[in-house]
Amino acid sequence: MLHIVREPEPDDPGEPLPVSVLAGLYRLIPCDQVTFFLLDAETFAEHSLFGVRLFQEFPPSDPMPAEQMEAFAHAFRTHYWDSLDCSYPDRTGDLASITKFSDFYSDRAARKHGMWVDYLEPLGMVREIKMCLPSSLRRTVRVMLHRGPGADFSERDRALLALLRPHLGAHFRQWQERRTMANLTDRQRELLMLVKQGHTNAQIARKLFLTEATVRTHLENIYGRLGVTNRVAAINKAFPGIVDPVTLPTS
Repeated sequence: MLHIVREPEPDDPGEPLPVSVLAGLYRLIPCDQVTFFLLDAETFAEHSLFGVRLFQEFPPSDPMPAEQMEAFAHAFRTHYWDSLDCSYPDRTGDLASITKFSDFYSDRAARKHGMWVDYLEPLGMVREIKMCLPSSLRRTVRVMLHRGPGADFSERDRALLALLRPHLGAHFRQWQERRTMANLTDRQRELLMLVKQGHTNAQIARKLFLTEATVRTHLENIYGRLGVTNRVAAINKAFPGIVDPVTLPTS
């Protein structure tokens, strides 16, 4: 657990979740594979076959032929909303609970469900446990652990994931911040950090020895680069889940 929650190893590539974290989960909770992804349930067909982005897996699997991939994607899209397990976060808005397939279906009932028959069992994902990281409804960021036939995930496994969830969320949030801040100049990052700390335009101008008009110009440029229209949205984009917008001055 300490290996998972500490800072990423120096040789970790800049992935949404450090490879060392996925590998740590794989060792901590025995499974066949760990996957991390953002599932856009509103636009299944627009971004990829499954509506999945930011996809990672450990250990990596062999590439699947395109025709086979399309068949599995069609099965997933077809059965998603009817699957009480898969669609649970999007149907209920509960992004905090850690769930197993067996929470919703007995083995006997599961074997009759289309998601099991057409998707899970052919892929060898007979047992699974899932948690969502802080995200938004119908654009859920998920971590899933899969097993083939055999013992189900235990309550110990669920408890471990509950303990680790805040730390995994922090890793992902840091990646989001790095990606967003990479679009800004050094001066813009400096200015945005002062906005995050709650400084007004006048205070920022004094600290950086600028005029208020120059601060406003910098802010407009920042908004343009981040694709937002105001300081609250900019902070939420650059520092997701950290800043309470109510505490920010409007100018």
